[in-house]
Amino acid sequence: DRNHPSVILWSIGNEIPEQESADAYEISKRLVDICHREDPTRPVTSACNTPAAAVANNFSKPLDVVGINYQTPFYQTLRGTAKLIASETASAVSTRGEYNLVRDGDTVKVLKELNNQCTSYDISAPDWGNTAESTLKAVKSAPWVAGEFVWTGFDYIGEPTPFPWPSASSYFGIVDLCGFPKDRYYIYQARWRPDFPMAHILPHWNWPDRIGQITPVMVYTSGDEAELFLNGQSLGRKKKGQYEYRLRWDNAVYQPGELKVVAYKNGRRWATDTMKTAGPAAKLTLRADRAKIQADGQDLSFVTVTVADKHGLRVPRAMNPIRFSVDGPGEIVATDNGDATSFEPFQAPEHNAFNGLALVVVRAKVGKPGNIVLKAETDGLQPAKMNIKAIARN
Repeated sequence: DRNHPSVILWSIGNEIPEQESADAYEISKRLVDICHREDPTRPVTSACNTPAAAVANNFSKPLDVVGINYQTPFYQTLRGTAKLIASETASAVSTRGEYNLVRDGDTVKVLKELNNQCTSYDISAPDWGNTAESTLKAVKSAPWVAGEFVWTGFDYIGEPTPFPWPSASSYFGIVDLCGFPKDRYYIYQARWRPDFPMAHILPHWNWPDRIGQITPVMVYTSGDEAELFLNGQSLGRKKKGQYEYRLRWDNAVYQPGELKVVAYKNGRRWATDTMKTAGPAAKLTLRADRAKIQADGQDLSFVTVTVADKHGLRVPRAMNPIRFSVDGPGEIVATDNGDATSFEPFQAPEHNAFNGLALVVVRAKVGKPGNIVLKAETDGLQPAKMNIKAIARN
């Protein structure tokens, strides 16, 4: 793609045994030469899944940039021997809104896996992968590595690691199938946007079965220290260490109300975040990424559906079945909720919420401008509707 700054060459050549190094070198050189011939302006790289073999069999030698998959110690091993990039990293796993807190005697444990869901405390990765935080540390401490590509931005259908059936999609995404951010989204934001004031609290604060129990709280922030408050009482001020992007409090005893964090940078107030206990589900709300779309049969509006209490707070454990309909020159083309264990059809006009959220995708009909009215309903709650304007293409 000539609009991008580099050529990415994927090849199985880096898996060739060491004794076949001559063949590995020739395969790599031939493929690199093809890329250079087609576009001599940009470097060529390959994602080496076994970098030790790629170096030993000389597969890496013709590459302009050596890509390293997962094997973070090789950032140090190959220092000064080649130009390097972290071509595939992390494969961390998590589920939006699931925390897997369990009681173990007088203590609390966070289970990495529970009921086919991964914890969103961001401590879990398969044996070949790494957590987001450990990978960020490895890249940051090796400034000669050009940067990293994370597996993956979105969850995706298939490879339901670490679970088999009845999971249907992966858990690798920084965002879920709907594009809703997981907590892990904010650890990357804290690292990649250090000048953007941000703080993010997890978990949610609706734990009626945990009153009086320790409930670990984490804060991701681009600041360098933060103070946490529970219902106005300070739980302490903590400072991040080198290569840290989050802070943890293990002294939060759950009681309903409000968690608030105040983050600081260079001693000055930097960012705040709050997490409030929601009341019972009372209504649905709708929010579109765009309220105007082209009437061309292709343009889409992605509408977030929230199960909220009477004050508009998301109810973090709500799983209500939601029915969708449209009036006017539009149609529903997809619905989803981001749950990796859901087998509900994407094309269905009804979908369960998952941890308080669902998504509906609306398309305008070809050549039919006008107002599209989207409605969302569920039994016992106040319904919601919104207008999406279809406009004629000039």
